Amino acid sequence: MTSPKLGTLQQVSLRHAWNHEAQNFTPWLAANLDRLAQALGMTLELEGKEVQVGSFYADLLARNPLDDTLVLIENQLEQTDHSHLGQILTYLVGLEAQCVVWIASDFREPHLSAINWLNEHTVEPFAFFAVQVKAVRIGDSPIAPLFEVVGRPNGWDRQIQQQIRSGGELSELSRWRMRFWECLLDLHPEQSVWGGRDATSSHWRPVPGTDLVVAIYLAQKSVGLFVRGPRRGDPGDVLDQLTPHHQALESTLSTAMGMGGRYGHFFWQERPGNLRDESCWPDMADWLNERQSQYVEAINLQLGVAEGDVISVPQA
Repeated sequence: MTSPKLGTLQQVSLRHAWNHEAQNFTPWLAANLDRLAQALGMTLELEGKEVQVGSFYADLLARNPLDDTLVLIENQLEQTDHSHLGQILTYLVGLEAQCVVWIASDFREPHLSAINWLNEHTVEPFAFFAVQVKAVRIGDSPIAPLFEVVGRPNGWDRQIQQQIRSGGELSELSRWRMRFWECLLDLHPEQSVWGGRDATSSHWRPVPGTDLVVAIYLAQKSVGLFVRGPRRGDPGDVLDQLTPHHQALESTLSTAMGMGGRYGHFFWQERPGNLRDESCWPDMADWLNERQSQYVEAINLQLGVAEGDVISVPQA
């Protein structure tokens, strides 16, 4: 048997891939957020580029549609410096972001220590990531980006809410979300009990007699749903409740329970589609409504609801 020919992974200068940080790297990252998201273990959708904060401009602003986390991303194609650390803290306050991702070619020890200190001493829902970016290739292959997370919160399972200062004006993305939820509520007005015509990326429906909810969410390339507990709750508590019934629920819902990941999302399921095409909205809305009802009924049946149990209605 012939041994395969193996190449050697070589690191190349970041400037060979992106000649200019603002003109090349930031636009590329905005169009390829999925690569960074994969390294971070979250879903990201672009909110804005060069977002003004007073007299400064933050590189990128993104959002995780699964939990509505607002994410600030600051880039450097050089080694970290004090100036960017100060900018990050300024942007964090000015944008009311909850999650910060600092990308650089290399992190000096004092700056990595600062990220770790912030994660240890700030209260929820704030979270800070340090991400080292590299450019690599094998032989004459195209240059490939490589993101390595070198600093992150301990036990990254924080659940946070959207708090973006917009002067009363909705972004294009927020208006788009609002139109989709209006479509869903026009088709299924009973959903208004659990979700309004607002610009959030998800709506929660409680499972009677439990502290569980079935969340439906909207992303630009898919809609989906999952089961979770209350905000800032322990995903382990949800796992304990669901585990005794996981086989029956997996059979009924036709999806695996999973371990919940760092966000505590169980029985996650999605339906892909181009959600920018509004002609597909009625079909997607019908699917979300039908699946959410099936989830609630199945969990209600398996966990059981005793007479007189209190129904908790978490806020999305």
